[in-house]
Amino acid sequence: MLKSLLIANRGEIACRIIRTARAMGVRTVAVYSDADARALHVRSADEAVHIGPSAARDSYLVGEKIIAAARQTGAEAIHPGYGFLSENAEFAQAVIAAGLIWVGPKPDSIRAMGLKDAAKKLMDAAGVPTTPGYLGDNQDPDFLAEQAAKIGYPVLIKAVAGGGGKGMRKVDAPADFADALVSCKREAAASFGNDVVLLEKWIESPRHIEVQVFGDSHGNVVHLFERDCSLQRRHQKVIEEAPAPGMDEATREAVCGAAVRAAKAVDYQGAGTIEFIADGSEGLRADRIWFMEMNTRLQVEHPVTEEITGVDLVEWQLRVASGEPIPLRQDELAINGWAMEARLYAEDPAKGFLPSIGRLAHFSHYSDYGDRIETGVEEGDQISPFYDPMIAKLVSTGEDRELAIDNLKSLCETVEVWPVKTNAGFLARLLDEQAFRDGHVETGFIAANLDRLVTKPDPQGLDEAVRLLVPRHVRDVPHGLRGFRLNGARLATGVFAVDSVPRTLAIDHNAEVDYVGMLRWQEHDDGIVMFEQGEPYTVALASVRGSGSGAASSGSILSPMPGKVIAVDVTAGQSVTKGQKLLTLEAMKMEHSLVAPFDGVVAELNASEGAQVQVDALLVRIEAVEA
Repeated sequence: MLKSLLIANRGEIACRIIRTARAMGVRTVAVYSDADARALHVRSADEAVHIGPSAARDSYLVGEKIIAAARQTGAEAIHPGYGFLSENAEFAQAVIAAGLIWVGPKPDSIRAMGLKDAAKKLMDAAGVPTTPGYLGDNQDPDFLAEQAAKIGYPVLIKAVAGGGGKGMRKVDAPADFADALVSCKREAAASFGNDVVLLEKWIESPRHIEVQVFGDSHGNVVHLFERDCSLQRRHQKVIEEAPAPGMDEATREAVCGAAVRAAKAVDYQGAGTIEFIADGSEGLRADRIWFMEMNTRLQVEHPVTEEITGVDLVEWQLRVASGEPIPLRQDELAINGWAMEARLYAEDPAKGFLPSIGRLAHFSHYSDYGDRIETGVEEGDQISPFYDPMIAKLVSTGEDRELAIDNLKSLCETVEVWPVKTNAGFLARLLDEQAFRDGHVETGFIAANLDRLVTKPDPQGLDEAVRLLVPRHVRDVPHGLRGFRLNGARLATGVFAVDSVPRTLAIDHNAEVDYVGMLRWQEHDDGIVMFEQGEPYTVALASVRGSGSGAASSGSILSPMPGKVIAVDVTAGQSVTKGQKLLTLEAMKMEHSLVAPFDGVVAELNASEGAQVQVDALLVRIEAVEA
């Protein structure tokens, strides 16, 4: 067994690996950028090495720096986690060439599965069913458009080197193909250094089913059953669960058997995931499930597999990398109960899920069911604009699916984060959707129900919040509440700002309120923030503060976050229509399109391609044209 390990990653996965390594008596070494100098994974490791500036391309993506850090600290092995260099065959080869242990599959296995077109051809040869589409070297836009027409719309454009939902575009009609192709190739080149794409038939009623596989250097390959990751937004997973709802034993045997064949076809060692797309229109059937791709690394959602099997996958990784065989045979693995994971992101669902950055002045949650929280931050830490905005993975279990859903919903509802925005309330509402509870899920479910899911409900504890607020800020009480008494005999009315929106409220002075038992709150500069069902509500006296999101009604388009302008689609003086794309901003590894709020003319343009912009910078101003 290896004695020391460098983790070439950050955040929650680095903390996750450190936890298991420490339990096994393995010394851990963290690496960090400028932005992560005080990060939790740095504080948790036995030793830490600075590897460069905040941008990942200058630190976490520089393999030479990571190998040098391993040599400097005497680490025997490197664990890449996921993302960054985890599926980079050249980096894996360089680690091995440096005389270090690579905690992952052989470089040749990564190469074989790294390009989606080549992987699908390999799977065809191995008898693994694949999705209909176009796989080829001809990347001429006109030729690809012809192939899309032959496949039949809708089609999916997918970067061959892609992952994590990047470099993917669904196209519904021929008129949209050219623009989608340009955007997809641009994002793929920026994210993966490779803009080659393939085309696939878009599957109606699609479900995302994936199988956890594990191989060793002794020729053994096992599966640890399936996960369902169908609840997605823009091809990024939101809720994951194991096992998959509606999966019968015959279908499970067929799909998991295909996954093992796929892993054996590339002589796979270590943890990996075979991802399938299923046509769920008639339930899960073996003849309607096709191979999509293989992720040659540990997955973000691996905890749900661990929870139903009782296996520590990171421990297995370290043992297999040390030359040991897989600890359990296939017949020793079984499903026990149900597990679900929700990804808690620093983002604002009400504003198109734009990432939210800043300091976690308040971050807490309440776990009463043995829930599992995987996180790389603590209260007081910063959410940086340089990396993925995931705050934590929230994992709950149950004897059955209904109980697992209830437990995870309760966990999401107790999340308290301020002032950074999160998707906790959105997650709680999503878990409460009856169709999801009934197991009727598909990858388009969130998009189809988005308006309802992102709508923040009225707070139930508003009266209690105001009754708490007034005596704490008595000097600032507005005229309508002068003379307010907690034991007064009459109702009082006044104007309050609830999430910066003025509301006139009547308060019953005589109502009995148990502040401790009924209201979860934190004080801020102008009032309080109360928490209900995963949502924060700011309550202030009389003054209404600006939201900082830009006055779209006035035509002022402000930058919603710090980022880089990667495309400008209009010019000064140009006429535009409501919804027309004005420019594209790249931030936190994703592209965000800003559009015209109404018909008008570009009266002011302050953005140019390649420019770095700060939050709330005025980028475009649209003036309405009088009829």
